[in-house]
Amino acid sequence: MIQLDKAVLEQNRQIANQPNNNSSLPILQWLDSLLKQVISSDDTNYEIDESRVNPYSGLYIDPVSVSKLLVAEAGTPAFCVDTQILEVRLQKALQADIRWQQLQQSFNLSVFDMGVIAIAIAPDFDLRYEKLYAYLQDDVTRKRPSIDLVLNLLCANAVDKLQRHSHFAPNAPPIRHGLLHLIADGHQTQPAFLSHALKVDEQVSRFLRQQPGLDPQLACHCQLTQPNVSLNGLFLEPTIEQGLQTIAHHLKSTNQPLSLYFQGEPELGQHKIAAAIATELHRPLLSANLAQVLTSKTNISQWLQRLWREAIFQRAVLYLEGLDSLKPQEHSTAYAQLLTILSSQTLFAILSGVQPWEATRDIEIVQVSLTMPDFNRRRACWQFHLNKAQIPHSDHDLDNIADRFRLTTEQISQAIATSRNQALWQAIQQSQTTTPAIANVFAAARTQSGLDLGSVARKIQPKHGWDDLILSSEPLAQLKELCNHAKYHHVVFEQWGFERKLSLGKGLNALFGGSPGTGKTMAAGVIARELQLDLYKIDLSQVVSKYIGETEKNLDRIFTAAENANAILLFDEADALFGKRSEVKDARDRYANLEVAYLLQKMEEYEGITILTTNLRQNLDEAFIRRIRFIISFPFPEEEERLQIWQGMFPTETPLATDVDLSRLAKQFKLAGGSIRNIVLAAAFLAADTGEAMLSEGRCSAIAMKHLLQATKRELQKTGRLINEAEFL
Repeated sequence: MIQLDKAVLEQNRQIANQPNNNSSLPILQWLDSLLKQVISSDDTNYEIDESRVNPYSGLYIDPVSVSKLLVAEAGTPAFCVDTQILEVRLQKALQADIRWQQLQQSFNLSVFDMGVIAIAIAPDFDLRYEKLYAYLQDDVTRKRPSIDLVLNLLCANAVDKLQRHSHFAPNAPPIRHGLLHLIADGHQTQPAFLSHALKVDEQVSRFLRQQPGLDPQLACHCQLTQPNVSLNGLFLEPTIEQGLQTIAHHLKSTNQPLSLYFQGEPELGQHKIAAAIATELHRPLLSANLAQVLTSKTNISQWLQRLWREAIFQRAVLYLEGLDSLKPQEHSTAYAQLLTILSSQTLFAILSGVQPWEATRDIEIVQVSLTMPDFNRRRACWQFHLNKAQIPHSDHDLDNIADRFRLTTEQISQAIATSRNQALWQAIQQSQTTTPAIANVFAAARTQSGLDLGSVARKIQPKHGWDDLILSSEPLAQLKELCNHAKYHHVVFEQWGFERKLSLGKGLNALFGGSPGTGKTMAAGVIARELQLDLYKIDLSQVVSKYIGETEKNLDRIFTAAENANAILLFDEADALFGKRSEVKDARDRYANLEVAYLLQKMEEYEGITILTTNLRQNLDEAFIRRIRFIISFPFPEEEERLQIWQGMFPTETPLATDVDLSRLAKQFKLAGGSIRNIVLAAAFLAADTGEAMLSEGRCSAIAMKHLLQATKRELQKTGRLINEAEFL
């Protein structure tokens, strides 16, 4: 037999009698009293006998031990303990620590379960218990209590001992919730049930030992914060804000667990709303992104169980975003476990996802549908942040920026921060004030709104203004009317009530028709610059696919990325898709018409500006034409307009020879603006090449008439036009 030094017992007794500097000490004192009673009992099989020290103790079974085993009744506990007194003392000890009470109540544990946990966790508080357990189990290698030892310590008779086996079954609360682990004896191939050692989960141990911070196994994918966010500052819909306030007050008064589900597109401020509710409840917020967890090699089921326990231990509001990522079939087990956790109603949980909540019989959950902020909420949010940042602005600025950029409240806050950073950088470069101007704010808002579009479209930087656009009065007036439709969108739809009359078609679409080079793309850039919006160009010839269904997928990606950007979408080469709808002769014809219908539908749903360009206005389907708000024709420029285009093409720094006759060029060559631009640029390079030789002779270089004529000749040759050499003399 293993002999236990009296000094160990005495040292353990002294520890138990020390002042209560840890609230778990009453539990340890209860355990010490139990162990002392067992070890010092006359009836125990483990009484101390210093006269009998066997160097082979624990390594073989002596005849005396065999005799005692044969005499004992099967299943009888090895120790004679008064379990009634034991239970009363344990209940009293549990009341000394709120954490032990919280553990018992949260997981519906019995007093017996708590006794098991107390015995199993003791070595985490003091390693002396390992020696005591080894002594009681007559094996120096068994430093953790086995199921058999715990039953011997806590059971009064054989019947009680057999019945208590159920407390270690897989469905028993301590085992099912992962609070307690059964560890098989590594020296045995198939160890007996009673020989399994008991180990309290490290997370539970940290909680009962009052270790601060987040469980290390959760730290990679979770965040524990003590938020300080007000619902009033989130600019929610009034009904939603009032409802959440009511829920928060109800929870504070009743402390009744509840589950919420925030349904809506990402980045509608779900995390901040959860933080605001946690603030109202004076609780920390434990948040995690399910999609990120699934990308790692983490066992999602075990992780969810650990996360649930952590939320209980921290008395935190649990927030899980990305619920849709658990919906696929391969994650069905984890999803079912999450539903089980929610149905347990042991904590206040908030989930978020894009799809509506699927009702289940056993789970009571409140769905809160979140939408993009409307004009009034955006305006109020912009006003709050602009005032807070002390950025000068007018009511007109507020109307414009709130109407043109459909941003979330979080994106508005980020745009203000970006504008301040931009202003700081400009101040460093130019020694100016660090306070952002409203132009910085518009630029930052454009950055926030176009984050997803860059992957599906090409961004164009507008460089031209109205003065650069050479058009006749009629199309020019139409373009300015188009801008006014965008500028006063909030007046007509919000203030004058047209928002309620129209379910679709609140966006602005236009068709620019005309020959190549007549200024269609430039006009789109002028509009973007006037409205301070981003311009993205999409080549429809690259979007249209010969494979059935692929065109719709390509279009869907574009409009999904642009959904909240409020950027101007410029679809170039619309003829690739919008030709005359032919009679349906085969499957390809039928799907071609479906592609047209699909784009028309997406254009009507899109609340920004959509511009399509075509070189063949006459080929467009009339049914399509009727659904376009603006149809603007870009005529081929007349002589006077061509002269203005020629004159406007030369930068002020460009040297021109005295023989340059722009009037002759405008009259003699009927060219569009795009061709004139190509000619001027080509002539500049010809002059630069000639000028190098002139500089070596001490003469100044300049663009001469011969350079312009030669460049014009090359441009006409590109288009296949017949050349009359006499025109270039």
